[in-house]
Amino acid sequence: MARISVDTGKCIGSAQCVLAAPDVFDQDDDGFVTLLDDSPSGEAETSARTARGICPAQAITVHD
Repeated sequence: MARISVDTGKCIGSAQCVLAAPDVFDQDDDGFVTLLDDSPSGEAETSARTARGICPAQAITVHD
Protein backbone atom coordinates (compact mmCIF):
# COMPACT_ATOMS: atom_id res chain seq x y z
CA MET A 1 0.00 0.00 0.00
CA ALA A 2 1.27 3.44 -0.91
CA ARG A 3 1.45 6.47 1.35
CA ILE A 4 0.55 9.85 -0.12
CA SER A 5 1.90 13.21 0.96
CA VAL A 6 1.31 16.71 -0.38
CA ASP A 7 3.41 19.84 -0.29
CA THR A 8 0.84 22.55 0.29
CA GLY A 9 3.53 25.17 -0.27
CA LYS A 10 3.87 24.06 -3.89
CA CYS A 11 0.14 23.75 -4.58
CA ILE A 12 -1.23 26.29 -7.06
CA GLY A 13 -4.88 25.32 -6.61
CA SER A 14 -5.52 23.86 -10.06
CA ALA A 15 -7.73 21.10 -8.55
CA GLN A 16 -6.51 18.47 -10.99
CA CYS A 17 -5.90 16.13 -8.04
CA VAL A 18 -9.49 16.55 -6.83
CA LEU A 19 -10.83 15.78 -10.29
CA ALA A 20 -8.60 12.71 -10.64
CA ALA A 21 -8.97 11.33 -7.10
CA PRO A 22 -11.86 12.89 -5.16
CA ASP A 23 -11.67 10.18 -2.48
CA VAL A 24 -8.06 11.11 -1.73
CA PHE A 25 -7.85 14.88 -2.26
CA ASP A 26 -9.99 17.93 -1.60
CA GLN A 27 -9.46 21.69 -1.54
CA ASP A 28 -9.49 24.00 1.48
CA ASP A 29 -11.33 27.31 1.59
CA ASP A 30 -8.42 28.99 -0.22
CA GLY A 31 -8.45 26.41 -3.03
CA PHE A 32 -5.32 24.52 -2.00
CA VAL A 33 -4.99 20.77 -1.70
CA THR A 34 -5.97 18.88 1.43
CA LEU A 35 -5.34 15.19 1.89
CA LEU A 36 -8.38 13.08 2.78
CA ASP A 37 -6.68 9.67 2.73
CA ASP A 38 -2.91 9.31 3.09
CA SER A 39 -2.97 5.51 2.58
CA PRO A 40 -5.43 4.77 -0.21
CA SER A 41 -5.77 1.30 -1.65
CA GLY A 42 -7.21 -0.23 -4.78
CA GLU A 43 -8.78 2.17 -7.24
CA ALA A 44 -8.18 5.15 -4.93
CA GLU A 45 -4.44 4.42 -4.95
CA THR A 46 -4.44 4.21 -8.74
CA SER A 47 -6.31 7.53 -8.93
CA ALA A 48 -3.84 9.13 -6.50
CA ARG A 49 -0.96 8.02 -8.72
CA THR A 50 -2.71 9.57 -11.71
CA ALA A 51 -3.18 12.79 -9.75
CA ARG A 52 0.52 12.86 -8.96
CA GLY A 53 1.30 12.63 -12.65
CA ILE A 54 -1.02 15.43 -13.71
CA CYS A 55 -0.35 17.87 -10.88
CA PRO A 56 1.11 20.95 -12.60
CA ALA A 57 2.93 22.01 -9.42
CA GLN A 58 4.31 18.52 -8.66
CA ALA A 59 2.95 18.91 -5.12
CA ILE A 60 1.98 15.23 -4.67
CA THR A 61 4.35 12.46 -3.65
CA VAL A 62 3.57 8.75 -3.60
CA HIS A 63 5.76 6.76 -1.24
CA ASP A 64 5.86 3.04 -2.03
